[in-house]
Amino acid sequence: MNFVKIAKRTRAISPFRVMKVLQRAGELEAAGRKIVHMEVGEPDFTTAAPIMEAARQALGNGHTHYSNAAGLPALRDAIAGFYQDRYDVIVDASRIFVTPGASGGLNLLANLLIDPDDGILMADPAYPCNRNLIRLMGGEAQLIPVDGATGFQPAVGQLEQARTANSRGLWLASPANPSGTVIGRDHLQELLDWSARYRLHTVMDEIYHGLHYVEDLPCLLELSDDGFVVNSFSKYFGMTGWRIGWLVVPESCIELTNTLAQNLFIAAPTLSQHAALAAFTPAAMEIFETRRAAFQERRDFLYQALTEIGFSIPSATEGAFYLYAAIDRFSEDSEEFCRQMLETHGVAITPGTDFGDYQAHRYVRFAFTTDMDNLRLGVDRLAAALGS
Repeated sequence: MNFVKIAKRTRAISPFRVMKVLQRAGELEAAGRKIVHMEVGEPDFTTAAPIMEAARQALGNGHTHYSNAAGLPALRDAIAGFYQDRYDVIVDASRIFVTPGASGGLNLLANLLIDPDDGILMADPAYPCNRNLIRLMGGEAQLIPVDGATGFQPAVGQLEQARTANSRGLWLASPANPSGTVIGRDHLQELLDWSARYRLHTVMDEIYHGLHYVEDLPCLLELSDDGFVVNSFSKYFGMTGWRIGWLVVPESCIELTNTLAQNLFIAAPTLSQHAALAAFTPAAMEIFETRRAAFQERRDFLYQALTEIGFSIPSATEGAFYLYAAIDRFSEDSEEFCRQMLETHGVAITPGTDFGDYQAHRYVRFAFTTDMDNLRLGVDRLAAALGS
């Protein structure tokens, strides 16, 4: 098959290292090793019972055909109701598009918003697939180096320095992956005002909303009707394998977004959409809030334990389920550090190189997506390995 021509743009795509870590951890487990998983950003809780029951009922009722490209009308209405209940924001359901996970939504937005050579401003570190989607469209991921001093979120002054003639958009995330930091209300308004001043589109990744440990986590839609919001049923709602998420787009983009959805994925999985309707029931919401409290307990334990071992965590985890920790005391190479922790000590964590370039070899990401017993075991192994 060496005669096959591979598209040149694929050469700019970086590997998703966390999936390689997960694969290797699985191989070690298959060989009989006990591995503590703190690498992958997937809640360990199974999907909530009301959602499972809704799926069984939908399957029994034969709901196995395509939905509209934009999603089931009932689910779009339910999501609109969710915005009104949680954020006191009225969003017309016509602006909501149900997608195959947030990944499907991000892919749709990349096709909608990016032409070749367009520059998209985004934080470094950040979720790795975003910059790869930009590159696949022939665009330029214009990375803004952020660290604990800025809460791992870009400041307006940094954006001013990084903006170029080809900058066309600003992609943000709050709470952010890998740092778990949020963009406060005043800061978000500043970023939106700056973006509007230069006529840049704004995309906000809000897939960790609900999993937050601060009192005020603003939604972009509270401050603007012009931005694009990505959300998901994977994290707070615990439906990772169901592959279901959603977008909210400005009214002016409804028709073209629908056309792109038809062509890119036809429709999100119908069974998953029927199941997701139950995510907004009081019974399900009670489960989600109990799980959020469990994640907060894990965060508090792991933060204290890791800092006692000698990791430096420069910015508080305000949302999601990650701690982004500096390893300066132990290593200058995050990839080698993670390899040793996995191969020798049975602890799976993710190197900072998965999330960008800036200071990436100084950091690793811990996901507290396993129970307290496993977290304690992982901490004990790390302490033994690192001489604490």
